[in-house]
Amino acid sequence: MRYGIGIDLGATRTKAVAVAEDGTPLAERVGPTDDGAHLRWAADTRALIADLERDRGGEAGWIGLCAPGIAARDGRCIIAMPERMQANVGFDWGEFLGRPAPILNDGQAALLGEVWQGAAQGLRDVVMLTLGTGVGGGILADGRLLRGAIGRAGHVGHMTVNADGYPSICGMPGGLDDRIGNATLPHRSGGRFHDTRLLVAAVGAGDPAATNLWHVMVRDLACAVASLINLIDPEVVVIGGGIAGAGTVLFEPLAVELNRVEWRPNGHRVPIRPAILGANAGALGAAYNAMTANGDT
Repeated sequence: MRYGIGIDLGATRTKAVAVAEDGTPLAERVGPTDDGAHLRWAADTRALIADLERDRGGEAGWIGLCAPGIAARDGRCIIAMPERMQANVGFDWGEFLGRPAPILNDGQAALLGEVWQGAAQGLRDVVMLTLGTGVGGGILADGRLLRGAIGRAGHVGHMTVNADGYPSICGMPGGLDDRIGNATLPHRSGGRFHDTRLLVAAVGAGDPAATNLWHVMVRDLACAVASLINLIDPEVVVIGGGIAGAGTVLFEPLAVELNRVEWRPNGHRVPIRPAILGANAGALGAAYNAMTANGDT
């Protein structure tokens, strides 16, 4: 049976998934990411691939990767990533592995995973946001991943929701990444919260200050989602990432805010769905990207 391997290169860990041609997950591995030593990082990733291939009893038919940053149009490498994961910028994975290994932005890959096997399966016009350390995402338009002229498309975390706010890592004032990402929460909470899960717990306990901060975050998210709906006109908006794990604490107030700001011509309301693939979304999307890169599937 032919199968592919998808690799999600995160800031702290690398996720590897073996997947059948029909999308069925076969096996997975997780290893650390050593951002400061790319040769060790690359060697550890190659070891994960070798381990999965031993597990499957044969070489993978396809290997695909994803990572934060802008991927080259030809999928050869990540060409830009501000501040973080500099060891991966310009690193040619296909050359290192000795076989084709296209790389894609991790938010775009998560979108492909959810369209292939997840919350947006079978749809052709989809916007996805991944809410975690920062905010990523991707756009599917008329069945095609929107990449843009240099691969920058889909970086929804760097759209401005407050022109007077602090700049994001890309220089955008009040970017969504800065307004709701986990990395900036300590600053936004005056040092009180260092993890969104703690903030959500305080909201659940009825803490007024935490509730006010959460409301600002959800309001900004709603405005961003509504803006994307006006721009892209998707069939569905999928929200994933660690912050989406807040569940109803996120999705219920988000629905209330969208009732206030979403443009709904003739009463048409765009569904907001939680992602369902969890931590595997990016790796599955990376494998799918490799499988379809040359029209193989």
